Amino acid sequence: MHVSVMFSGGKDSSLSAILLEPFFEVELVTCSFSLLPVGEVAAETAERLGFAHRIIKPDVSILEKAYDMIMEDGFPKNAINFIHRSVIEHLAVDSNVTFIADGIRRDDRVPMLELSQIRSIEDRFGVHYICPLKGFGRAAVNELVNKHLVIEEGLSEDVLKADYETELREMIVQSHGSEKIKEIFPTHVQSHVIERKISVKE
Repeated sequence: MHVSVMFSGGKDSSLSAILLEPFFEVELVTCSFSLLPVGEVAAETAERLGFAHRIIKPDVSILEKAYDMIMEDGFPKNAINFIHRSVIEHLAVDSNVTFIADGIRRDDRVPMLELSQIRSIEDRFGVHYICPLKGFGRAAVNELVNKHLVIEEGLSEDVLKADYETELREMIVQSHGSEKIKEIFPTHVQSHVIERKISVKE
């Protein structure tokens, strides 16, 4: 069976792919709106992890609507959740996609899908949506990451990743400058995966 794992190059989506590896043919999928070279960043990480990778390019109107949402709300939750749902729906239209997975953990609030949204996507598109880390809290995820992955961590503005926030931030910077970012996004640490600690063939 084949699974498409939404991939940012961070530890959660990488670990999800590794957990699914014994049961599926894993493909990593990165969303790009072409504001920044996020697809290339993710592709390099995917190659180091030993997984197939592809970049999807949903319509930029999704990012533009998320931008309008975040500017109205003054915080990122609703905008990023909107992008996540829209991108999964974009991927679900692909007739070759049956299983879609992501790196959402038990306590995550962003990005995430409500149960009603998951059921709607599965019913409308005939796909299966799975979250390998949904039962794992932050501490448990970190234990697994320490065993299996070499990562770098830093503040969001210092770590180039391929998550939705990266290009949403860029759109805000282009319109309002970097100071606006500090008003909207709370300071938080991001991760970027360097490589596996255990080779793919072991």
